[in-house]
Amino acid sequence: MASRSDRLKRILRVQEQLKAMHEMRRANELRAAHAAEAEAAEIASGKAGDTSLSRLFPDLYERAIVKAHDKRDRHLESARQEAQKIAAETVRTDRIGQDYRAALRVEERATEERNALETVERLLGLPPSRGESGG
Repeated sequence: MASRSDRLKRILRVQEQLKAMHEMRRANELRAAHAAEAEAAEIASGKAGDTSLSRLFPDLYERAIVKAHDKRDRHLESARQEAQKIAAETVRTDRIGQDYRAALRVEERATEERNALETVERLLGLPPSRGESGG
């Protein structure tokens, strides 16, 4: 059976991967929101020009601008949700990291105590203790 620190180390690695995935998703959502904002600005600049299409179909331009802004807002909301997930994963990762370091300290302390006991037993010429697992 794997030691507690080994299990925590694997869990910590998974948590870090989840956090990285949410960070990547958030970055993609922010990039898409920026692209939608740029699209809305481009359409608005085309509407402001003296082109014949913008004068013939002003409603089409307005709908396209509104649609681009809606798309931007959806992406910003998704980015906000991903930021919340990142915060949750950060808390989990930190907590698991603390547990992992504590488990390492416990295992190191147990190893040091076992080594000290074996040293004392050797010095006293006693047979090795029964709790010895052999590695």
